[in-house]
Amino acid sequence: MAGHSKFKNIMHRKGAQDAKKAKVFSRLAKEITVAAKMGAPDPTQNPRLRLAIQNARKESMPKDNIERAIKKSQGGDAETYEEIRYEGFGPGGVGLIVEVLTDNRNRSASEVRSTLTKHGGNLGESGAVSFQFDRVGAIHYNADVADTDGMLEAAIDAGAEDCESSEEGHDVYCEASDLHDVASALEGLFGEAESAKIIWRPQNTIEIDEDKAATLLKMLDVLEDLDDVQNVYSNFEISDEVLASLTA
Repeated sequence: MAGHSKFKNIMHRKGAQDAKKAKVFSRLAKEITVAAKMGAPDPTQNPRLRLAIQNARKESMPKDNIERAIKKSQGGDAETYEEIRYEGFGPGGVGLIVEVLTDNRNRSASEVRSTLTKHGGNLGESGAVSFQFDRVGAIHYNADVADTDGMLEAAIDAGAEDCESSEEGHDVYCEASDLHDVASALEGLFGEAESAKIIWRPQNTIEIDEDKAATLLKMLDVLEDLDDVQNVYSNFEISDEVLASLTA
């Protein structure tokens, strides 16, 4: 079992449920605002905005919030968010890529660096980790929309490069620049995907023991709680035995 996204069921988030949802909505709104500001405010003409809105709907973000985020991008007093990628290392030499949208670069750098240091990691130079990852489009469907062969065939026909299927669902990967076209082709067959976004996919994974896994998961939890952080990617792998002990 590899990658942080697989462990949402064992992550114990701090705070009340409404606070968690508010934080998710805040991050989604930032992405919508930035996407609309960088391109057209019309999602039919702006693939990044269309995907941002789609992902917001999957999180049950109210329509009014989505429209407000778009309108905010067109205002003269709209905040200017800077997209920054931080690269670093966690326990066991695990590689980390942290994407932020921030209006204060110094604050973001300080918070990310402090979190890594407190959990036995360190912040690296730009490019120190990203060469171990591929920048790709990732589309996720639930397992019940198609069988393994059916999804693989559809993914190939749509122009995807890889498809991984398991009981957790189907993950289709493509060139980042092809994400909109591949997602649209699959949507015509299976309906709207659970998610469609550009990610950092590790080329290889690093297996870590129980002690390092516990510390790493705490680190990732804290990173994802930071207001400026949008996404966190890593290349760790945890064996079933270690996972069982962590969830016992």
